[in-house]
Amino acid sequence: MLVANDERVELHMARARAAMVMHGAEKEACREEIRALLKARNAVLVAHYYTHPDVQQLAEDTGGCVSDSLQMARFGKDHPADMLVVSGVRFMGETAKILSPEKRVVMPTLEATCSLDVGCPIEDFGPFCDAHPDRTVVVYANTSAAVKARADWVVTSSIAVDLVEYLDRRGEKILFAPDRHLGRYVEQQTGADMVHWEGGCVVHEEFKAQGILDLKKVHPEAAVLVHPESPAPVIEIADAVGSTSQLIAAARRLPNPIFIVATDQGIFHKMQHEAPGKTFLAAPTAGSGATCRSCAHCPWMAMNGLENLRAVLRADDALGQEIHVDPELGRRALVPLERMVNFRR
Repeated sequence: MLVANDERVELHMARARAAMVMHGAEKEACREEIRALLKARNAVLVAHYYTHPDVQQLAEDTGGCVSDSLQMARFGKDHPADMLVVSGVRFMGETAKILSPEKRVVMPTLEATCSLDVGCPIEDFGPFCDAHPDRTVVVYANTSAAVKARADWVVTSSIAVDLVEYLDRRGEKILFAPDRHLGRYVEQQTGADMVHWEGGCVVHEEFKAQGILDLKKVHPEAAVLVHPESPAPVIEIADAVGSTSQLIAAARRLPNPIFIVATDQGIFHKMQHEAPGKTFLAAPTAGSGATCRSCAHCPWMAMNGLENLRAVLRADDALGQEIHVDPELGRRALVPLERMVNFRR
């Protein structure tokens, strides 16, 4: 019954394209135009740690936000801007629109999606929930508005363990979706009674424990930082496991001069800023050369660039890259999302 939906994921992967990278005077002119357009439209740029460093830097320079999906959601909800420009993947834009229905939400491209979202369609997920009516439905933020609307709680990796511990103490049994590795990590950490949807992230699925151990032999002084969407053997050899924000904090806190990082390489921009003088190495992936599907970088996050960001801000219609959520669906999804943003705030 549990479906990974690899065919759906591969279909979307085939459509992913890396954003153009500009240089020199062309890049600076683009940055300045985006600054002016954000101001003219009373807009704020909200970017994820996995996006291109140019986008992250521009968000910080213009008073926006660079963070994980939880803080992105909180920032957009609280900010007084009329328009939220969300640089990341589609579920982040949908989350922003659900939390702030009165605001206009646009993205550099709506084609930027997520394998976890694609692999957990409501048409399959709804019956799965119906088969477990006695369980509290907890879904990862990396899901569609429709899946969120079916849930009791939405979580990010930064609060998943704490939230499930809280529910377990209340005697609740959990249905967790869609990432199976994160779900089993949470189950192992909490001892909660859980059933899992069998989804996976195309980036984190590629990490292999043996490859990391081989790299650690070359750099014995390195600490291993692992996102919990990674397979269990990778998590088991980690010095620190956590969300993007938690891994950045670990890089800052731990004394090691070198870190082997098992998550998207986009995070290196913030890690290098927060822990200057330290060296960050990408954890090896399962493939090599042309056979490597992810190479530790999400192909959909790579679709966010300065050029398409400028293009959507230039156009009054945002070139069709505006997020719309059915109002009734949004009202239902808002309930578990507000529980997420307010949990232990």
